[in-house]
Amino acid sequence: MKLKLGIKISLTVLILMIAIVIGYAIYLYLHVKSAADNIYEPREPIKQVSIVDNRGGRFPIDMENQEPFNALILGVDERANDRGRSDTMIVLSVNPAQKSVLMLNIPRDTRTSIVGHGTEDKINHAYAFGGVNMSVQTVEQFLGIPIDYYLKVDMEGFAKVIDLVGGVDVHNPFAFEYEGHRFEKGTLHLDGASALGFSRMRYDDPKGDLGRNDRQREIIKQVLKNTVQISTVFQLESLLGEVSEHVKTDVSFDEMKQMLSNYRNVLEHVESVEIKGSGKKIDGVYYYMVEESEKNRIHQLIKEHSG
Repeated sequence: MKLKLGIKISLTVLILMIAIVIGYAIYLYLHVKSAADNIYEPREPIKQVSIVDNRGGRFPIDMENQEPFNALILGVDERANDRGRSDTMIVLSVNPAQKSVLMLNIPRDTRTSIVGHGTEDKINHAYAFGGVNMSVQTVEQFLGIPIDYYLKVDMEGFAKVIDLVGGVDVHNPFAFEYEGHRFEKGTLHLDGASALGFSRMRYDDPKGDLGRNDRQREIIKQVLKNTVQISTVFQLESLLGEVSEHVKTDVSFDEMKQMLSNYRNVLEHVESVEIKGSGKKIDGVYYYMVEESEKNRIHQLIKEHSG
């Protein structure tokens, strides 16, 4: 009798422990999902078929089978009662088959047609005119590629993300000071606030805005590398919870999980590309002019990279 009673008690304790573990797992899952839902902001339906989407609409990416995709990162500088502009526009072409990511900045002063606005202007003004939708469609037309996902982050959120992934290690080609920070030449470890300053300086850079773009790409590389090291539910919940006020994306919770699961190794191998052009003043306004041949070169690079 005592043996049977002991077995019953052991089984009851075991069942209770399993129930607690399952219950806690469900609790964590719902908390992470809630945090992911807070940053989820799908784009408006496309009112007209763009030049890069002759299928009549966007198709979902098959992440389970590691299908390639293109993403646009928008770093925005929003102000009170003002949508602001996208100071940073970075395109990522992700291809698991090649185990690589192709990354490029679109210089903020690039002159192009603003889709849906009927004007030619600096490409970063597209966000001021029409938000994420207009920015995405303008980039799609400018490069002749589909943008499958976007990630919008403001400056405060940018700094928080960097702190949450443990900072970033970058190589600084020359010493400079910016907004109270001193950046020595060589390899540096930066927290969020200093990385923000490191990425924003451009007037003291011999390459101007292109030099700033170089530094931004290096920071994004490190953020991607550190982000894929996230291995626990606690880390993911903390990251999403902290940045929910500063980050928006049309990557759903399920897609987020699949990205971390199926694309983890791909995001560690990032190749950078620079869009070549020249400066020109039109009616007293400075623009970065990109020739059609250069846009075709970039388009072809992304097309080949995407397979």
